[in-house]
Amino acid sequence: MTEHPTSYERPQGVDPTDPRGALLRTPVPGAGAAALPAAAAQARAEGTPGTTTPSGAPAPSGNGTGGQPGGHGPGAAGSDPEHSQPAAAETGTHRPRPVPESIPVQPGAEERGPVSARDRRSGQNPPPGGRPTPMRRDGDRLRFVGAATRRIARGMDLDEIVMGLCRATVPTFSDAILVYLRDPLPVGDERPVGPVVLRLRRTDRIPQERDSEAGFAQAVLPPESPELSELSSVIAELCEVRPGGALAEVLRGVRPVFADAPAARAALPELLGEEGQSVVPCGQRAILAPLRGRRRVIGAAVFIRGPERITFEGDDLLVAAQLATHSALGIDKAVLYDREAYIADELQRTMLPETLPRPTGVRLASRYLPAAETARVGGDWYDAIPLPGSRVALVVGDVMGHSMTSAAIMGQLRTTAQTLAGLDLPPQEVLHHLDEQAQRLGTDRMATCLYAVYDPVAHRITIANAGHPPPVLLHLGGRAEVLRVPPGAPIGVGGVDFEAVELDAPAGATLLLYTDGLVESRLRDVASGIEQLREKLAATAQLTGPDHPPPLEALCDEVLDMLGPGDRDDDIALLAARFDGIAPSDVAYWLLEPEVSAPREARRLARRALSRWGLEDLTDSVELLVSEVVTNAVRYATRPVTLRLLRTDVLRCEVGDDVPQLPRLRQARATDEGGRGLYLVNRLTRRWGATRLSAGKVVWFELTRP
Repeated sequence: MTEHPTSYERPQGVDPTDPRGALLRTPVPGAGAAALPAAAAQARAEGTPGTTTPSGAPAPSGNGTGGQPGGHGPGAAGSDPEHSQPAAAETGTHRPRPVPESIPVQPGAEERGPVSARDRRSGQNPPPGGRPTPMRRDGDRLRFVGAATRRIARGMDLDEIVMGLCRATVPTFSDAILVYLRDPLPVGDERPVGPVVLRLRRTDRIPQERDSEAGFAQAVLPPESPELSELSSVIAELCEVRPGGALAEVLRGVRPVFADAPAARAALPELLGEEGQSVVPCGQRAILAPLRGRRRVIGAAVFIRGPERITFEGDDLLVAAQLATHSALGIDKAVLYDREAYIADELQRTMLPETLPRPTGVRLASRYLPAAETARVGGDWYDAIPLPGSRVALVVGDVMGHSMTSAAIMGQLRTTAQTLAGLDLPPQEVLHHLDEQAQRLGTDRMATCLYAVYDPVAHRITIANAGHPPPVLLHLGGRAEVLRVPPGAPIGVGGVDFEAVELDAPAGATLLLYTDGLVESRLRDVASGIEQLREKLAATAQLTGPDHPPPLEALCDEVLDMLGPGDRDDDIALLAARFDGIAPSDVAYWLLEPEVSAPREARRLARRALSRWGLEDLTDSVELLVSEVVTNAVRYATRPVTLRLLRTDVLRCEVGDDVPQLPRLRQARATDEGGRGLYLVNRLTRRWGATRLSAGKVVWFELTRP
């Protein structure tokens, strides 16, 4: 059921969402339905000679509502205004629609005189022709404040709260509203530095066409006042609050004030500007309400009523204070929520790879989806880590939960996995060390992980699993299969061995790693979800034919399309790898004995391979660089030195030995006989590096192909 911000009693047939109802005349409050028969009986018993309608005209005679000739309807209870409206309803006369709750006064009610204090305390009806009962007006105000604050509280972000304030007050409480907020808004305990600047955040006004009993009629404002439609063009958008000025004093006072108060008369020109001050009508037709949050004033609101409407009353200041307080506290919470959401987004962004690497022989694509819009962080992660020998490690994991704590644990495990991958440990050893790290983080730190190493030269992949869903391999012909990988125990259990399997990775095949959020939900179990994923991959591959694998980015989007409305119970991490591999004809590999003649033999082998590949233009550079790197390797090595050349989009050279110490680039002095080999490598190559292996190291460099 939709809740409308106004809460006055509505007659049947009135659209509660019609904003023009706020500008109609106010009916005289009617009595309850139970009192009507008694009032009619009393009128008949007293023999009242005649009645009048609420407008003062004689009541129709003849057959009355009760069906008795010459009788009177139930409304013939004298001139008591409490019964005048039901009489009009029974006799078939037009019943005007009510005004919203905080303005239950008919036009011209100012001339009827004030309400006495005794009437306000007792709640008795005023004399015939007087204003509505004060108790009725107080109740209307309470109902309006309750409905308006509920509407304001429904907002989650800053714009929703400000719009809720405007929609709740216009046209029910005021004809127009101006909302100013500090720029920038302070967050939490921050202490702003510099002057206080207020920026116009939103304006709202009633429509220029008013709804009257005769239909639509154009409202005419006094010539000396600009139209409310010109609010945004007349008032100032920015206002700098001068320390010790009139506006600063009003904001420091916190309580709302009428525009004709001395403090407000001096503060409004500073807030609205010299031209904007003309928007405010004379008299008590505007209220300046400071917006104070938990610790400081964060803005101001101006409520304006047009000249054709009754002025504000003293009790309306209390209404404005309630609206301002609830709005300011809501804005404070919205700013804190936005800051937390920003921190969560930044945390999640930094925990996941910003960009994926482009290793040789494999193409990568990834996706990440949070569990819901309100849960921006989670424990799922993916990673691709280049390894020595043109290999690449593919990692996907899932920490229990999707909270800030889960994201923090995920970040620690991901960093640990990157460090272990840099040591070139086998996949099962990586999972074993991750399990030990999870136990050091806490007893309840559980996670699943799948770690795979792809070798593009051997066209093989080694996979170890720790309680994670198995990967799916899509072959070039369109066949999709779920790889049989030992499930293993989750990380954090402790005392469990992990097993690795080595499988073929043919060229053109696509490996899909994912977290359980993709295949498990309240509507399906893991087994059926994996089968649905396999069928989805096979169906997508049929669209491109048996000889052309589907594009990776489009494939990831198609996989996520299998999610239904009830399938987003957990966050999702997805990593797709297309195996291109390196052809054997593009690989040259040799073993060199650690002898003095090894550099000369390395230059000869490299020259012959470059000649076979048609890369003679790189011969001089490659011979010089290979000679420097191999010379450094055979000086300290005790076992044969490996030399490998790879021809891909670049020319890559790798020299491996059994010495674990990594070479370090340094500036050689003029008197030094050595120390210039890595300097030449750094100046002549496109990229270079050194990676420690489990039994030694590999020094590599790349040259751009002509």
